[in-house]
Amino acid sequence: MIDHEEPLETQVARQAKIIDALMRRANRQHEVGSSAYGAFQSAIALQAQVWAKTRDLERTTSELRHARDDSERMRKNLADALSAMDGGVALFTGGRLEVCNDIFLRLLPDISGRLQPGLSVENCFAAMAESRHLVTVEGSFDVALAQARRGRVGASVVSLVIELAGDRWYQINLQRTSAENLVLLLTEITPIVRRNRSEKEHLIDRQADYLQAVFENMTSGVCTFSPEGAVTMFNRQFRQLLGLPYTMLQTGTDLQRLLDFVAQHGLIAEAAEHDIAHWLDRLERQGRLRRRVRHATGRMLDLHAHRLPDGGVLLELKDVTLETRATEMLENRVTERTAELTRANEQLREQYEEKARVEEELRVAKERAEAAVSSKTRFLAAASHDLLQPINAAKLLIATLSDAASDTRFAPMVERLGGSFSSIEQLLHSLLDISRLESADRALTPTEVCLGTLMRSVWEDQMPLAQRKGVRLDMVPSMVFVRSDPVYLLRSIQNLVVNAIQYTPEGGRVLAGCRRKGGRVELQVWDTGIGISRKDQKRIFEEFARADNVPLGSGVGLGLSVVDRTCRHLGHKVRVRSKPGIGSVFSIEMEAVSGRPAGVQEGCRQTPAEDYELDHIVLVIENDPDVLYAFTSKLEQWGASVLAARSTEEALVHLRDMGMPPDIVLADYQLDDGDTGDRAIAAIRQASGVHVPAIMITADRSNALLKAGAEQGFSVLTKPVQLSRLRPLIEWKIRWQAPEEAEI
Repeated sequence: MIDHEEPLETQVARQAKIIDALMRRANRQHEVGSSAYGAFQSAIALQAQVWAKTRDLERTTSELRHARDDSERMRKNLADALSAMDGGVALFTGGRLEVCNDIFLRLLPDISGRLQPGLSVENCFAAMAESRHLVTVEGSFDVALAQARRGRVGASVVSLVIELAGDRWYQINLQRTSAENLVLLLTEITPIVRRNRSEKEHLIDRQADYLQAVFENMTSGVCTFSPEGAVTMFNRQFRQLLGLPYTMLQTGTDLQRLLDFVAQHGLIAEAAEHDIAHWLDRLERQGRLRRRVRHATGRMLDLHAHRLPDGGVLLELKDVTLETRATEMLENRVTERTAELTRANEQLREQYEEKARVEEELRVAKERAEAAVSSKTRFLAAASHDLLQPINAAKLLIATLSDAASDTRFAPMVERLGGSFSSIEQLLHSLLDISRLESADRALTPTEVCLGTLMRSVWEDQMPLAQRKGVRLDMVPSMVFVRSDPVYLLRSIQNLVVNAIQYTPEGGRVLAGCRRKGGRVELQVWDTGIGISRKDQKRIFEEFARADNVPLGSGVGLGLSVVDRTCRHLGHKVRVRSKPGIGSVFSIEMEAVSGRPAGVQEGCRQTPAEDYELDHIVLVIENDPDVLYAFTSKLEQWGASVLAARSTEEALVHLRDMGMPPDIVLADYQLDDGDTGDRAIAAIRQASGVHVPAIMITADRSNALLKAGAEQGFSVLTKPVQLSRLRPLIEWKIRWQAPEEAEI
């Protein structure tokens, strides 16, 4: 019935209630009991219980008394500890004042009676704020209390600074010691505040001394005036620059008095009465004033006046005599230099006019030169067809004559005649190539080219020359693709191989092949010829330049020049390594085309043997009678049936008379009266209804014609035509491009 964990007062009260209930029960039993003995036994038992409870009550009362004594002793010890502290201390438990020391009560004696245990912390701060002994508070009691309550237990202290009457200063620190407890500590900081104040005043005094020392050592004159116009501070330089007496410039001197003295004694020429009034008015309106004035002694002074924040005026004087003189000298020099520059500008204008006249003459001369070059280019382009036509006819007739006179005494003569025409052809090609390379932006068209195709073509063309010379010609075609111009790269390779064969004696060897160098390809032509000395290796690529050991009649020196120009325009690198008597190596380094698989192209096949009959019907369209006759004779000698026509109209007549399409068409590009070979080929295909194989034989080397041939399905051979290439090409096109129904 009694919980020993409850407070002692509660246990005693419950025991008293229990004893009272037992006593009432005993009395009721005594009144109603019928047996005296039973009542006596009950009384004895009740008395025993009363004595037991009485002992428990006495023990509990003793424990409660000891606990109260301990609490009073602990409270007295806490109060003694708080009293022994230097500052004021107040402990709040559950937001209520638990205990505070005497120092805390004496700080604000007019409210000490209100600071009793149980007072809330809010009312405590409100009472402190109402005290007449409190002068100022740096901060807010409410804000500080809110911050202290939001802070963690044992967290940072919230501080306030208060000023009490008598120039006393205290710092109030608030800190939570537990979830419900708050400690307020007042620490006196009066000595610290007074010491800081004294140091600040001392520092201000020292700064004033420093400022005065700075004023005294400034090169400018400085003087300050109060809002009332009295002198507050000045330096010696200000007095000396103005030339004021010592008695005139003193602390407290009125500004108007100084201005009147300056005006009366004429110290500043511009300081007349109306000028001074204007200066003061502008200073009042704008807050600043700047003037350059002349002193009576001749010195130039810069006067600067500024309004100070308190309404006073700062006046500064600076001696700028030397600067003014330097400026005047500079202005005089500028004037002189301006005159000189004007004269020089006039001379430059005259020179510019002369230069413009010369440039105009140069422009006219350049236009004439460009017109001459353009005329030469047009002439060569127009004449190339006419120049190559007779050579083409002569080569065809010589080839026919060579076959006819092979076993006669005229065979050597015919062979020499063929060599002479080959030399003429080579020279003419070199001249035309150099002419075209002078306008390389129009002549060269880099594309993806298979080196194997070009090398095979050169091998087929030059093998007869090598055999006649008694030189072994070997070529290892590389089916790699490079980026270059196919026509001019072919000419370059051909020139290198021809030179190697020409300067290699009988029994020697010429080898051509390729080497890979990372992303580039180097085409090399090796020979065991006469070689080139080191000094000649530097000039052999020039026009008409030949090595010293070259025999007479070996050419005019244009082949390597064409190679050099072509490679420079295409971005290829040409190199030569040679040793006299050993041989030479010429190489062309080019950029390889990545991602392009190697494959066999047209013209890369083995040259077919020429001992079989060319048993086909060949339609030849050529406007030149000599070339037409030469082609007809050679083709008939090969065993072909030839239909000769000089125009598209004649070719269509042959087609109608024959009643069937020919096996192949050989057409010149430039015919008479605007007629062209591509139109003739198209007309024959349309009239016959089949896609007849065709070869265009022309002196036109443009890429446009090659592109048209690829689109329309005809091959292109340039004049003078190489018979070693013509016959296998005819056989290949007839065999693999058999006539089929044309797409009309």
